[in-house]
Amino acid sequence: MLAKYVGYTLIGLDGEAVEVEVDTSSGLPSFDIVGLPDTAVKESKERVRSAIKNSGKRFPNQKLTVNLAPADLKKEGAGLDLPIAVGIIKASGQFDDKDLADTVFIGELSLDGSVRGVTGILPMLISARAHGYKKAIIPFANAKEGEYIDGVEIRTAKNLKEICDYFMGLGELPIVEKLNYDVISENIKYNNDISFVKGQYVARRAMEVAVSGNHNIILVGPPGAGKTMLAKCIPSIMPDMSFEEALETTKIHSAAGKLSSEEGIVYKRPYVTPHHTATSVAIIGGGVSAKPGIISLAHNGVLYLDEMAEYPRAVLESLRQPLEDRVITVSRAKASVKYPASFMMVGSMNPCPCGYFGSKQGECKCTAAQIIKYKAKVSGPLMDRMDIRITVDSVKYDELVEKAKGEDSETVRKRVNRTRLIQRERFLGDDINSNAEMTERHLSVYCKLSDECEKIMRTAFENLKLSARARSRIIKVARTIADMELSQDIEPNHLLEAIGYRSEEV
Repeated sequence: MLAKYVGYTLIGLDGEAVEVEVDTSSGLPSFDIVGLPDTAVKESKERVRSAIKNSGKRFPNQKLTVNLAPADLKKEGAGLDLPIAVGIIKASGQFDDKDLADTVFIGELSLDGSVRGVTGILPMLISARAHGYKKAIIPFANAKEGEYIDGVEIRTAKNLKEICDYFMGLGELPIVEKLNYDVISENIKYNNDISFVKGQYVARRAMEVAVSGNHNIILVGPPGAGKTMLAKCIPSIMPDMSFEEALETTKIHSAAGKLSSEEGIVYKRPYVTPHHTATSVAIIGGGVSAKPGIISLAHNGVLYLDEMAEYPRAVLESLRQPLEDRVITVSRAKASVKYPASFMMVGSMNPCPCGYFGSKQGECKCTAAQIIKYKAKVSGPLMDRMDIRITVDSVKYDELVEKAKGEDSETVRKRVNRTRLIQRERFLGDDINSNAEMTERHLSVYCKLSDECEKIMRTAFENLKLSARARSRIIKVARTIADMELSQDIEPNHLLEAIGYRSEEV
């Protein structure tokens, strides 16, 4: 007897439908799975056998063949356990199923018949909806990920017996209720608030400019100057995530197995801070199955590198391409996958090994050679990709004990949201969302400079020995400053401020 069901496997960030065909026939008892399965799928034979027996069903004592189509697609992960088990029970004549032609089955089985959660449920459900499937049965542990997918009736199961009872009309599987993303996104709370940052008025302003245009920024200063605290406040002033951005970000975290089972969706912009011992593979992604790396987990959010000079040179240099292209292609023996990597990079570092070069509050004990060698750890090409460079110094005691607070994060975030809205409307149809993503074509249309601004830019270009990339990035920052001040055109004061963020000796 033949039974057919549809499962899903994950290829990069996209779900691929897998037709699970199960056939029982006379002959010596055997159990074969064909169709290019990986090790996890091959090992499902023993999991499925035990799960069926421990769910009160009979495992057929016949020749059993399971085909996973299409045959040329590599099937990975344990998410195909559930459709294989259901197919075996159906093929052995133990129940008459309902009309399941438009139903998808996803889940891993335990030996006792429990249905375990799997990674990548969200992208698989999104792909299933795009392919016309109207129903899905998933593990109860993944229910949260289904709460934001409209157009698909999603039922959850804790064990295989519940599913069999549902098919036989002896019980029901709970339907996942849909949630409104706007409700959850309006009640976000942050641990840090920029109002508690004392002093550092220039750095605060530069941070707001950076966030408003999604520009990369680096803070250079002595230990204890407040670089890390400023960086930790960035999530609290980042613009609100749209539902589309949240889904795109959640797909990556789900595929990487980093999604919280309690939340089901990433509604806060990611803030990722890798340790300085992280490898290039951890940063850009890879491994046997070309999984997403840290920079993809930071997509639509912030990648913060504390003490950049302490990271291996190879790791820092691996960031150059994604900072330009905002995507990363991970190529391995088994797969080549393109992952999104559009993040705002924030870096901080000391100006020298001891940290006090140029500081008014401490005395530097480093030699000139040591300082040059230390700064050279961050290459010129990478530093050239930092739109804003700020030197911060230690805060004076009077500033620390000052009772008056600065603007809070909510006030700043409202201005950032207003500025980002201007950019989204400007780039409608251009497939970009922020000033930092502009290409030369966009600059020629949206960032035309007056004769006075051109004269200022020429002077800065020659005196500061800027590169062509630096010129473009200065103009992008100037465009953001103009947007913050609701100006249609880039004025000289906007350009001068943007140049000031590049001219610091860092």
